[in-house]
Amino acid sequence: MNIIVCGGTGLVGNALVKSLLGDGYTVKVITRKPLEGHESSPRLQYMSWNELKQRPELLEGTDAVVNLAGETLNQRWTDKSKQRILQSRLLSVAWLAQALNTLQRKPEVIIQASAVAAYGTSLTETFDETSPRRSKDFLSQVVEQWEEAAGAYPSDSRLIKLRISLVLDRKKGAFPLMRLPYKFGFGGKIGSGNQWMSWIHIEDIVRLITYCIHTTEIVGAVNASSPHPLTNDQFGRTVAQVYHRPHWFAVPGFLVQKLVGEMSTLVLDGQKVLPRKAVEHGFKFNYPSLKEALEKLHSPPKQR
Repeated sequence: MNIIVCGGTGLVGNALVKSLLGDGYTVKVITRKPLEGHESSPRLQYMSWNELKQRPELLEGTDAVVNLAGETLNQRWTDKSKQRILQSRLLSVAWLAQALNTLQRKPEVIIQASAVAAYGTSLTETFDETSPRRSKDFLSQVVEQWEEAAGAYPSDSRLIKLRISLVLDRKKGAFPLMRLPYKFGFGGKIGSGNQWMSWIHIEDIVRLITYCIHTTEIVGAVNASSPHPLTNDQFGRTVAQVYHRPHWFAVPGFLVQKLVGEMSTLVLDGQKVLPRKAVEHGFKFNYPSLKEALEKLHSPPKQR
């Protein structure tokens, strides 16, 4: 099986590529980063977005496409950075759609990254794939345009819009920064602590992507989130328990807003999101509870 991964050098993409290669697939990674220094393999190739635009025929024979490309959200949200965040997502979809539509044989399935920000934020509501999208802030507006852009993909390919929550990884992404205060003994709730945090272990999101590729009944929006979201305070208490650190140093919301500006919505606002579609189609989470997920991250990595 030939699989294209756009954004294959990012947090989820890198883990996905390693998993696919381990399972025996042939993988082609499309990335904007320089290609020098990347590990080569008979079943792994890299190509740039410019090469994609100039030679789309190189994608001929592709069975599945996973597009995870997009500028990181972990930066101060100035007018310029917000434009980069939006345009990087829209352009990757547009360039990929243009290339795929030229192919004689279209891919069977396209998995397009999205985000649980599609549902907006709430302290009281519970969201699943049947919940309507809400365009009420910067992130939800980005998601709305991102998902609408995916309509340009070939209509005869099965399209999945993977709405990704907080991805927990040992070394990369947001979690190492979230864990840091606890390591120094200053962990605690952020803001009210009542805001919901929807999350997923890195291994589970990789497994879910592969499951979506092979489960032909799955189509449309899919929430990449654990079945057991927690409030910020509950999340922090679990981190403290697993890492044997105190949970006491509350950080006022106004201070977070002052420090990081509009990006503070990532930690001060939230949504309780459930993976209804994945569960209904038989997907089993290896790490459904946060304690299990954190214990896995805290344990020494296996030596190869």
